[in-house]
Amino acid sequence: MASDTLTYWDACRRGELLVQRCTACARRVHLPASECPHCGGAGLVYEPVSGEGSVHTFTVVHRSFVPEFRGREPYVLAWIDLPEEVRAFGQVVGCPPEQVRIGMPVRVTFVDDLPQWRPA
Repeated sequence: MASDTLTYWDACRRGELLVQRCTACARRVHLPASECPHCGGAGLVYEPVSGEGSVHTFTVVHRSFVPEFRGREPYVLAWIDLPEEVRAFGQVVGCPPEQVRIGMPVRVTFVDDLPQWRPA
């Protein structure tokens, strides 16, 4: 069953970051899913989050296999720890890749309606 992600993408277009919360186990989920990866529950509701966090881990991509990203290298993809006890995924923008560090404070920004992360 495909997840209904329209709510998520509409919020991104408004510049708002949403994550899902499972109504069965109360854990939060990002990226949007059709069922909870923690308990398998299907009751996932969208909730806004602060959009602030810190880099948990990252990789610098020097050679992209995704056609839309070829020629943009190097770029940074990261998992971001949010204070709402969930990790969000996205690209780190607004600083050179060599300046990205684990623990670096970041804030969500939206580029082409996609959530990305810039230094806070």
